[in-house]
Amino acid sequence: MKKRIVIVGGGVGGTMLANQLVGKLYPEILRDEVSIILLSEYPDHYYKPAFMYVAFNQFFKEELKRPERSLLRPEIDFQVEKVIRFDFNNQRLKTHSGKFFVYDFLVIATGCVPAPERIEGLKEAGDHFYQYEPARQLAQRLSTIEKGRIFITVSFPQTPNVPHQCGIAPVETTLMLHDFLCRRGVRKNVEIIYTYPTTAQLLRNCLFLQRPTGEILPGIFDKAGIQYRRGFTLSQVDPDAKIAYSHEGADEQFDILMATPPIRAVDAVLESGISQAPNNEGWLPTNHETLQVYGLKGVYVIGDTVDLPVSKAGGACHNQAPVIANNIAAEIRLGHPISAYDGRVQAVAQMGLNAGMPLWYDYSRDVLPTPPTKLGGLLRNSFNRGLYWAVARGML
Repeated sequence: MKKRIVIVGGGVGGTMLANQLVGKLYPEILRDEVSIILLSEYPDHYYKPAFMYVAFNQFFKEELKRPERSLLRPEIDFQVEKVIRFDFNNQRLKTHSGKFFVYDFLVIATGCVPAPERIEGLKEAGDHFYQYEPARQLAQRLSTIEKGRIFITVSFPQTPNVPHQCGIAPVETTLMLHDFLCRRGVRKNVEIIYTYPTTAQLLRNCLFLQRPTGEILPGIFDKAGIQYRRGFTLSQVDPDAKIAYSHEGADEQFDILMATPPIRAVDAVLESGISQAPNNEGWLPTNHETLQVYGLKGVYVIGDTVDLPVSKAGGACHNQAPVIANNIAAEIRLGHPISAYDGRVQAVAQMGLNAGMPLWYDYSRDVLPTPPTKLGGLLRNSFNRGLYWAVARGML
């Protein structure tokens, strides 16, 4: 009987995994024993990590998208369908169009969404770069400010040990902002204040999620004249007075509030009833090694929807996809999963407009920072301008 693999989500995790599954299960696909379906709400695929560059006028929307079908191997059945309900008991999905899809194996690759409305006043007064339109709005403000105060703040999920989206992004954009304002010739007239919440989940009272990077940031910020505050957990914003308030009792004025907002899972995942995460955040209970969803037969999760203590970023998906592909193939061929994810994440951090810093870590090892270099910047630029699409196709 044919095994049906359904992947929900056309981001980098779902796209990469679908292509890798074709390679892993090609003999079974040729014999018509396995089918792979990818469901995505949208026909186009966006390189979302580059939205932060949009905030500094380095990319247009049209440069950051490809038709999803063009990134997929021909053996994959791609359908533009928005999943609105997971029926795990009957191993099927329902979409907005009314269709049902039955599965033997399911991979949830639905990502996460910014939720600034969860903090009073943040939606009205804050700017972020995690979606295209907000990033374009932020670009307009950063391109026209002549003097004033740019206040940068980071909000964590309330789920213990689950980090905010793309852990290094607030640091990257803070240093890019410094360079951007220097290029405009207004840096001396603009204060930049970077803050990090008291509960950094894996480490308390720091400037970044992990100790080694958190320890070198003060020196980097001092050199750039960037002020920083430890222990500022955003609680509410007064849009009229332009004041950000913290749970610790502090308040900060701003002309631009550049915020990493709260995040949550997509509606269909929230409404599935499977998540045990607090504050209705929706992260799925994920086996740290196999990436299976606890308590559900044949269901895996990749990327931002996991409840793991690793970055919600493409650098995590790159290492999770091979594990899931191997485990689904093993379940079909052997009856049980065989591969384990070690928590590995890697990326090249953009440390200013020109410099880059390779970084990697896993469950047992923290990031080991290296000096930012122009060569690292070229490597990141190469990834942004072309290598990403090869990664999404499962070629790297």
